[in-house]
Amino acid sequence: MLTDGRWRYPGDAALRHFLPWFEAPLAFLSSMKQMDQESASLDMFADDQLSARLFRTVRGSAHGEAVELPWLDIERAVLIAVNRVPGDDVAIALDYRQDHGKPRVVASDFWTDPKQCSWRLVAPSFTAFATDLGIN
Repeated sequence: MLTDGRWRYPGDAALRHFLPWFEAPLAFLSSMKQMDQESASLDMFADDQLSARLFRTVRGSAHGEAVELPWLDIERAVLIAVNRVPGDDVAIALDYRQDHGKPRVVASDFWTDPKQCSWRLVAPSFTAFATDLGIN
């Protein structure tokens, strides 16, 4: 989708329809380089105890047991959309915990409980996510 230009932001209204809890505007990342850079920023959240609890991020390999939602295993996640407004610290990610070839899509939720992030399932697969948004 990146190479043929189909990966594009569908608009705030379309995204809000599928993520009704999501209040912050997002920007879809437009290259693998951007996705890698943004995903690398999860390291600082997972490596700091207070941030890890606030953002519910963890390194699965250091955790010792399976990490499930509402936590995000940063070693098995790739950010595909991030906050448009600096400091909002929200995102949508591909979550590869269940299937390396068919990632599910999860998104951060700071609105249900503003004291702590929860990662919520958006779609059971990236294909379903793209189809639902009409960008496939």
